[in-house]
Amino acid sequence: MQKLKERFNTLQPRERIIVIGGAILVLVTAVYVLGLAPLYAAVNAQAKRVEQKEGDLAWMRSVAGEVAMLSASTPSRPGPSNESMVVLIDRAARECGLASSLTGQTPNGEHGIRVRLEAAEFDKILVCLGTLQQVHAVDVESATIDRTGKPGLVNANLVLTRVSP
Repeated sequence: MQKLKERFNTLQPRERIIVIGGAILVLVTAVYVLGLAPLYAAVNAQAKRVEQKEGDLAWMRSVAGEVAMLSASTPSRPGPSNESMVVLIDRAARECGLASSLTGQTPNGEHGIRVRLEAAEFDKILVCLGTLQQVHAVDVESATIDRTGKPGLVNANLVLTRVSP
């Protein structure tokens, strides 16, 4: 460091100004490239995400009346089907696009089943559970859902029960 100071002090005043100006330029560029540019990119990405979510919310509000009307016109709860829970869950998983994530099914009592899903899309799980509840009178007794390393994918342990036939 001392050699650097000596070398700097031996420079002409004009050369010192050029070296200081270059150092300031390098410092400003480094701050921008390493700090500000990633920050601006993250802010812009979040702004786009918020804009998309606001669009989704506006669409949901526009169809809320239709959903309420359809909900009022459908029966509140259908009767259970006569399929075994294992067959029902397997078929529902295939229909919902979760067949590859379904890693285990174990009967749980007379009208229940334990289900294990690994690396399953969270949104698809919710849609599938909603369908099972509305169409087949299957309720979620308990659920343990853990996120994975990939966004949107979860591991889930579910205990499902159905109203006895």
